[in-house]
Amino acid sequence: MASVRIGSAFGIPIRLGGSFLLVLPVLVFLIGSQVDVTADVLAESLGTTIDAAALTSGSLPWVLGLAAALGLFGGVLVHEFGHALVAQRYGVGVDSITLWFLGGLAQLEEFPEDWRQEFTIAVAGPIVSVGVGALCYAAFLAFPVGQPAPRFVFGYLAVLNVFLAAFNMLPGFPMDGGRILRALLSRNRTRLEATRIAAGVGKGFAVLLGLGGIMLGQIFWIAIAFFIYIGASGETRQLILEAAFEGLSVADVMTPAGELSTVTPETSVADLVDRMVRERHTGYPVVTASGDLRGIVTLSDVQGVDSVERDAIRVEDVMTSDLRTVTPETAAEDAISTMTRQNVGRLLVLDDRGDLVGLVSRTDLMTVFEILKDGRSAALGKPTGESSLPR
Repeated sequence: MASVRIGSAFGIPIRLGGSFLLVLPVLVFLIGSQVDVTADVLAESLGTTIDAAALTSGSLPWVLGLAAALGLFGGVLVHEFGHALVAQRYGVGVDSITLWFLGGLAQLEEFPEDWRQEFTIAVAGPIVSVGVGALCYAAFLAFPVGQPAPRFVFGYLAVLNVFLAAFNMLPGFPMDGGRILRALLSRNRTRLEATRIAAGVGKGFAVLLGLGGIMLGQIFWIAIAFFIYIGASGETRQLILEAAFEGLSVADVMTPAGELSTVTPETSVADLVDRMVRERHTGYPVVTASGDLRGIVTLSDVQGVDSVERDAIRVEDVMTSDLRTVTPETAAEDAISTMTRQNVGRLLVLDDRGDLVGLVSRTDLMTVFEILKDGRSAALGKPTGESSLPR
């Protein structure tokens, strides 16, 4: 998802997704327009009173809506830090935490193989949410009945954070509850088998949630159901790929440097597009005449260039110099994870001197996967330097 970085904490970048900026005013409107009804529900739920009539004057409903919406996303952010900080404790890297219209997402580099560690990481978020809810409830009690505005906000956040924890515990893999289920299943099953079972439960839950959303006209439910279904399918597919490539290195699956098509920084965008059409490639390493790697240029880099300007603009003007790289010794399954996590279609392969020795793309990996799947892979265990797969 498109996002912008707004800061960091504990060494973890915090990002805002574009969808967050769209949903925030909607959420403010929904809360603000129903302040009186919500206040009555909160009062009944918490066994107290909130003066609903005092909350509806002037612009106060919209101020309360904004405060509650921002507080809710603040709770989501703390929830995701619960996952992230426990993951860091186990040595798992955290790329970022992103807030978007469905809540938040802590982007971990991987989930650990140890089921106990995965269980602890997954359950940390809901525990933190319950803690945030308890703190908000304490703040709610601290304000006297004569101050309905802060009581409304903190009461709202107390209930919503506990609800967030409960909802995330539902077995909708890859939600927290689904990951907890996979961790428990992994105690006496392979990780792939446990993932398939948890993903199947998650898909079933997504279907029920989606049907409920359709019958009740709840678009938000439908969106969550779609996210769960796609997420469960994607994670299962990812794990199947990683299992298929177990024991292989990037050197086994990459296209060597001698077989790569490259372009120079001085190549015009017009010539590059012509080559893309002729050669049916969508990405090229950018290498100088002396053999120095300068960057990589892809179809997405040139799509924004107006056709009438392509003769005048050079590859060096549009190429990406922030390179995603791996080494020949990198495990192939790690390369797959990196591509998925960073949403890139190819990785440059550099040796320990920083020289370009190859490129691994999704196409390379899918081709090898089909060979492995059909049982036509070459035998592993060849001498060092020899590829274990056919070219």
